[in-house]
Amino acid sequence: MIKRKITSELLQAVKDYPIVTIIGPRQSGKTTLCKLTFPDYHYCSLEDPDIRAFALNDPRAFLNEYSSYVIFDEIQRVPELLSYLQGIVDTKQTKGQFILTGSHQLKLRAEITQSLAGRTDLLTLFPLTISEVLSCTDRKDRDELLFHGFFPRIYQDNLEPNRAYSNYYQTYIERDVRQLINLKTISLFEKFLKLLAGRVGQIINFNSLSNDVGVSSTTLKEWLAVLEVSFIIVKLEPYFENFGKRVIKSAKIYFIDTGLLAFLLNIESPKILARDPLIGNIFENMVVLESIKTRLNKGLQANLYFFRDSNGLEVDLLYKKGSQLIPIEIKSSSTFNKVFAKGLSKFQKLTNNSDKGYIIYAGDFTPKSERYEVVNFINTEKLFV
Repeated sequence: MIKRKITSELLQAVKDYPIVTIIGPRQSGKTTLCKLTFPDYHYCSLEDPDIRAFALNDPRAFLNEYSSYVIFDEIQRVPELLSYLQGIVDTKQTKGQFILTGSHQLKLRAEITQSLAGRTDLLTLFPLTISEVLSCTDRKDRDELLFHGFFPRIYQDNLEPNRAYSNYYQTYIERDVRQLINLKTISLFEKFLKLLAGRVGQIINFNSLSNDVGVSSTTLKEWLAVLEVSFIIVKLEPYFENFGKRVIKSAKIYFIDTGLLAFLLNIESPKILARDPLIGNIFENMVVLESIKTRLNKGLQANLYFFRDSNGLEVDLLYKKGSQLIPIEIKSSSTFNKVFAKGLSKFQKLTNNSDKGYIIYAGDFTPKSERYEVVNFINTEKLFV
């Protein structure tokens, strides 16, 4: 089994709080993480219809059977339990009493805010980091990593990526979407999702998407919100503090996993991916998600943004570290070129708060500069240590 980077944060959380809640995409490894870390805990899946019916119909009797040191999987299926758990932990005052997992962040966050405020630590588990993948395989090739993606089962069960992501789409995405929105036809939503994939790493133009899908921009915004709370996409917000009106203030869209993204783009092999016109965007997606995962695995807020102004100046990623802004450029090329630093240099001249920048790319040559450091993408997480 793959040891997850977030394990130390999880172990600390059970020492500090009576309840620990782990949210994240389906199949990101939440259940495996909990079972491996706490093998002596009882395990209860609320996806099971019989167990879920018992919990809904008689929650007190249900919790009498699962009164302490329990992993409740997919707790969003029975959010009513949270109020009862509040009463139990307030009475017993036992640390690490319950571990909860969930795949819908909006439902869980709202219920936790209402019922478990101050009683739970909230951790987020995304799919594997690059170093976690490399701990179980020697696959270091850029295109192989992008194509296979980062869901644990791909590596643990040696699954064929296209088939695995097709099953993931049909089993989880379609089902979860139908639960959250009243779709008259899944085909329009699927068209929207594939068009989003074609715009990965770009600022979304809802008017353009509306024309292409044939659905109102208001509806598309609702659908995008569902994709976000279901951990299918993530939004990277622009940084505009102290830059005034000249800065773009709309978010960029990335997918939770490059393997899923490749599937949605109908890319069927690493060789095809290498030649795809979106290779730069797909590579950027991987690096942005790697950066987010690294921060979340430490139990920290991402504090990651991008920058673009009305004059066309753009920085792919900004890491806000205290009062400092660390600019990061992301390039899919395996060959270094000094022009990669052009945006970093302009941004550093624009603000007094900018620290030394980074260029993350797919090559091994790492020249030295006073203004920036060059890093191979495999070492992305070292930027946030």
